[in-house]
Amino acid sequence: MPRRIVIIGAHAAGVDAASAARKTDRTAEITLITDEKYAGYSRCGLPFVIGGRIPSFSNLIVFSPSYFQMMKLNLKTETKVTKIDVSKKTVLVAKNGNIEEIPYDSLIIATGASAFTPPIKGREKKGILPLRTIEDGQRIDQAIREGAKTAVVMGAGLIGLETAVALQERGLKVTVVEMLPQVLPAMLDADMAKMVQEMLEQKGIRILTNKPVEEFLGVDKVTGIVAGGEQINADLFISAFGVRANTQLAVDAGVALGETKLIKTNPRMETNVKDVYAVGDCAESIHIVTQRPVVQQLGTVAVRQGKVAGINAAGGYAVFTGVVGSAVTELYDMQIGVTGLTEAAAKRAGIETITGTVSSKTKAEYYPGALPIRVKLVVEKESQRIIGAQVIGGEEVTQRINAASFAIQKQMTVRELAKADTAYAPPLNETWEPLVLAAEMVLMKLR
Repeated sequence: MPRRIVIIGAHAAGVDAASAARKTDRTAEITLITDEKYAGYSRCGLPFVIGGRIPSFSNLIVFSPSYFQMMKLNLKTETKVTKIDVSKKTVLVAKNGNIEEIPYDSLIIATGASAFTPPIKGREKKGILPLRTIEDGQRIDQAIREGAKTAVVMGAGLIGLETAVALQERGLKVTVVEMLPQVLPAMLDADMAKMVQEMLEQKGIRILTNKPVEEFLGVDKVTGIVAGGEQINADLFISAFGVRANTQLAVDAGVALGETKLIKTNPRMETNVKDVYAVGDCAESIHIVTQRPVVQQLGTVAVRQGKVAGINAAGGYAVFTGVVGSAVTELYDMQIGVTGLTEAAAKRAGIETITGTVSSKTKAEYYPGALPIRVKLVVEKESQRIIGAQVIGGEEVTQRINAASFAIQKQMTVRELAKADTAYAPPLNETWEPLVLAAEMVLMKLR
């Protein structure tokens, strides 16, 4: 009898799990279930459709229905899983009032996360728009087409700032409110975040930090907010407070959560329940530097975890080695990247650090079109190992972040990085690689 694999969730983690399972076991019966209308699309692309850089939301669908047919994957859309019964090894699903029981041999929970709005006075009012699904994106796009001229984005994290830029590119007057003292608080240290904020303000986006949202104003529909004691009115209100993992289904089935309140797994992505795996935004990860559980809700993490769980659920063997939190974005012409721990995160983890920051150019100084680039390295003082990097520049940020990520994962010391053999040509790089210069800055401080 063929192995039955059921996957709850059909986006990055779920689809990659299904693909890996199919490649491991050619005969398995693999079923994917999602309560959304569209499966296998890129959430990360949503702001860029709103901004007009990507023509249509349909462009974001990475895995078309033909892909699922070709891979012999049974996809159920607009279908809600109401219960997991681990003793019977079944999941109960509902669609259009019809209830069905689906048996499994291996179950992969890839339920993801949902946008949330904190318990702020007036949050039950209409018109607070998250950006998590294609439908969310379509609602925001519709509001712009219907004549919205002003917008407030609540939250200055990655999605918040990408959405703010998108709205401004569509001609709206945008205000961003953030309760913490800086933009991109999870991604950058304050000194690097300042560069991003100044650039956004120069482009005409109003940014208010240290301003928590205290109230939503309006009768039925939101017409304004109070943030840090200031009233701000607008036509459009974007909720970018963050996301919360969808764990209730797992908890009800007896699946244990970890200290981050996400589903706890071992390196094979197995939960405490036999033959039940968890991956993606609903599962916690182990940070390679601190060896502590962390919340790392990134597409790159989701697909890697999905692959591991898919192989194991289909009878193979694979392990997930952990995360360093590598992430990049582009706001206007500025690329921003991070990997490992920020100086602030290292301090919270009780790690004493030394940092080195340099400003350089992306090409030889004399070469036309050379753009500025700033690199910050975070080094553990005791071991002299590289534990973090932040890069902001006009180009070539991603590959420098990737290089720093390799260095962190291979436990490279700052002395080793300072001796690195790097490439140079006038149109492509300076003779001294900025990462190497930053390493030399740290060595100077260590002396």
